Amino acid sequence: MARLPRFVLPGQSQHVIVRGINRQSIFNAEVDYLFYLEKLQLACEKHACDLHAYVLMSNHIHLLLTPHSAVAMSKFMQMLGRYYVQYFNATYQRTGTLWEGRYKATLVDSESYLLACYRYIELNPVRAEGRVDHASKYPWSSYRYNAMGEPNPLLVPHREYIKLGKTQKVRQRAYRALFRARIAEKTLTEIREATNKSWVLGSDKFKLKMAKQLDRPVAPKARGGDRKSASYKANS
Repeated sequence: MARLPRFVLPGQSQHVIVRGINRQSIFNAEVDYLFYLEKLQLACEKHACDLHAYVLMSNHIHLLLTPHSAVAMSKFMQMLGRYYVQYFNATYQRTGTLWEGRYKATLVDSESYLLACYRYIELNPVRAEGRVDHASKYPWSSYRYNAMGEPNPLLVPHREYIKLGKTQKVRQRAYRALFRARIAEKTLTEIREATNKSWVLGSDKFKLKMAKQLDRPVAPKARGGDRKSASYKANS
């Protein structure tokens, strides 16, 4: 079966995951992280993508970004992946691919899930690998910019982030407060499943809207039939 094209809507944010092949390391030294961030900024600028949050882990990457054209995401990811593979292979005298298949991505409902995705991404070093006990201690993420105002030319605040306060300091304080509570397990599961399976992440209303705009399914069919339908009730 042919693969369906990814969901892409200009102006609609996406959560993206890129993994190293066989979960192998894709960053071996500080210079690797710096090179990737340099090319990340270049790709955003060239292909009109606003980056809102990111984390670079040892064997995978999370990005939260908004493309501004129908082809922006594909060109952005191709450029970034090509640059980094060429660099990594030359540096470590290796050949072949570095990535585990295609990148995974999901459209994100701004109102319901955008800030949850910010937190999901920036808490990855704390939650997934336990490398640090607080997001502020991990240098390869966007947390220090979003929560503490550390300069970072890669990032463009999303409108949902801007709604947190009238000034930058107020927004940062409100953003830090979000991290005092754990992300609900239900939300974590929804983010993981939507991204890994390339479904849409959002409310039922948002999914319906996206399905109409994209003219294709945006979520898996419910198991066990439609329990609200007359036909189901008649046969149950």
